[in-house]
Amino acid sequence: MTKNVSPPNGGRPLFSPRPELGVSHGHSMTPLLTMHEEIQPPFDPARAVYEAERCLECGQTGVPAPCTVACPAGIDVPGFIRNIRLGRLSEAQDIVFAENPLAGTCARVCPTPVLCEGACVLNHIGLRPVAVGRLQRMAADWSEPSRGAPPQRSSPRIAQVAVVGAGPSGLACAQALSAQGVTVTVYDAAPSAGGLVCTAIAPYRQPDGSLAAEIQRLEASGGVRFEFNRPMTTREDFRRLEDRHAAIFLGVGLGPDKAITIPGHHLAGVWAALPFIERAKTGDWTPRAEHLIVIGAGNTAIDVAREGIRLGIPEVTILYRRTPDKMRAYPYEVREAVQEGVRFQWQVEVQEILGTWRVTGVRCRRTGAGGDALLELSADFVVSAIGQQPRSDLSQLIDGLAWNGSRLVVDPASGQTGNPRYYAAGDLIGGTTVVEAVRGAKVAARAIVQSVRRNAG
Repeated sequence: MTKNVSPPNGGRPLFSPRPELGVSHGHSMTPLLTMHEEIQPPFDPARAVYEAERCLECGQTGVPAPCTVACPAGIDVPGFIRNIRLGRLSEAQDIVFAENPLAGTCARVCPTPVLCEGACVLNHIGLRPVAVGRLQRMAADWSEPSRGAPPQRSSPRIAQVAVVGAGPSGLACAQALSAQGVTVTVYDAAPSAGGLVCTAIAPYRQPDGSLAAEIQRLEASGGVRFEFNRPMTTREDFRRLEDRHAAIFLGVGLGPDKAITIPGHHLAGVWAALPFIERAKTGDWTPRAEHLIVIGAGNTAIDVAREGIRLGIPEVTILYRRTPDKMRAYPYEVREAVQEGVRFQWQVEVQEILGTWRVTGVRCRRTGAGGDALLELSADFVVSAIGQQPRSDLSQLIDGLAWNGSRLVVDPASGQTGNPRYYAAGDLIGGTTVVEAVRGAKVAARAIVQSVRRNAG
């Protein structure tokens, strides 16, 4: 049961749902979305060629196209699209992987409407932008049995560098270093590579094994060695790395979800965001629930809510203590969530999670004009998506690190930390997307190569 649920905008919906998706705010329709239904399915070859022909191939020597400028990884977008149009998928694949070792993953999970597709010049003449993400996916996924793995580098290696963390930034840094003749050892506490890409990206964005193929491609290229089940938890662990390596790259990401401490947080049915998404990715979960409440309004909160719809939960509501313009989630993601049936309650703050042994609802307080009014919402599941814990514990393990709030401070031109032996990128320094992690890792790799060559000469 819901009490006092009038939205602060006077009852007008922020967006209207799309009935063709099979969902409605009244829940009179049966959801058609499934847990593994992708929001950006792959193109068939004919459609890919048609879409590639829409590209104007703007840009010229010395003046890259707007889509390339907008791509944090710096991929030559018109170049790989031209090769798709001409049927040269091998060349298209070489272009996308030359700049981004996670090109297939990024094609699926990047916020393309605010990056490459948002910069497409077709937007300025009232036309739909080229579907860059889906074309990049086709290039990245292309395979031919006779093509084999990328050739291994045979030139002498110039240095030994350690990469701590086998997530997106660590993998991207390892590739960039190896391509410049550096021998890289990647250390990770997990039994396999991938980091949170494997567990914390909702399956409707990335349901398949594209990341595994990209990791295999990196391993086959030579120059990169992986040591799994190798957590770095003491000062001695890092000192041993310093003794063996010319430089160390930190790609460890952030810590676990921030805990909520409001009354009732211990009840069954209360989840943190990352474990909820990881559970959904197993593919065999059908939660028995009528109402899901998500606390928070970042991109992870949107992922949880949209995945809740795909899990078959009839009523999914996001609660946010501020106004819509303060949300960290991308506006287009919010619109798509509403179109799929997700509800939003703005300017409400959860005071208590209700229930005896299992959650039955939440009690909230209005935070806007006429605040302090109480609001109760029923719930079978409550998911907290208020962010992850910072890794400030690293300061106890590595000398010289500095922090700006939860972000590790680095030189933006080099990725170098306050300790000159250490570099970093990704979530640890405030990156919020996989492709931002790739960009930061490439910056750090260039600086590391310059440093080791200077020291060697």
